[in-house]
Amino acid sequence: MTGSPAADTASAPASGPAAPAAPETSAVPAPDLRPRHLRLMLALTFATGIVDAVGYLGLDRVFTANMTGNVVILGMALTGADDLPVVGPVLALAGFVLGAILAGRALGGRTGAWTGATTALLCAVAAVVVGTGAMLLLWEDTPHTALLGVTGALGLAMGAQAATARALAVKDVTTVVITSTITGLAMDSRLAGGTGALWLRRLLAVLLMLAGAAVGALLLQVHVGAGLLLAGALCAAVALVGHARARG
Repeated sequence: MTGSPAADTASAPASGPAAPAAPETSAVPAPDLRPRHLRLMLALTFATGIVDAVGYLGLDRVFTANMTGNVVILGMALTGADDLPVVGPVLALAGFVLGAILAGRALGGRTGAWTGATTALLCAVAAVVVGTGAMLLLWEDTPHTALLGVTGALGLAMGAQAATARALAVKDVTTVVITSTITGLAMDSRLAGGTGALWLRRLLAVLLMLAGAAVGALLLQVHVGAGLLLAGALCAAVALVGHARARG
């Protein structure tokens, strides 16, 4: 009398060729999305140039994204040099730090991937930038106290943007500062004996920040809020495109 098929299967030794089958059924690795993230972060770098041009030229010589420049301005202002502002840089710094803290909490330590928190944070940044631009556009003869509020709000938004970009971890594109980018471009160049790696993204980051600042300065001739509206719209577009690509 023959045994049942189940018994035969249980008693049969594992065949040799069956072991390598596991890798064939494993999940396909997720595609590397860093090139997509790079393009989006470069777009934010351009928008940041606009915001800083508006801040420096339209909000009493205050940087709301480039905190290196802001710290230098504040240091000189504390000595009374050239009647530089003190309150504005302090508000921008405080807002920037708060925005980065809030973004860090929202991201929860997740790095390298576009998540729902990434989209939400960039949408919030866009809302703040567009909102401040619209307020300046509609509120003629904006009082100085309101301009200080705009400075703090933009600092908050730029801090959140910087933290979000840092979490995406696109090398040498922080969206808010290019000093380290220029250093890497020069240090790794063939003139310095390097390989010239990543030269294109570094150069693009510098040129886009430059172009953004130029556009922001030109839009100031239209209205102080015009540049912020454009920068906020660009940030919103980055958020929507990044979210769509992540889902796809």
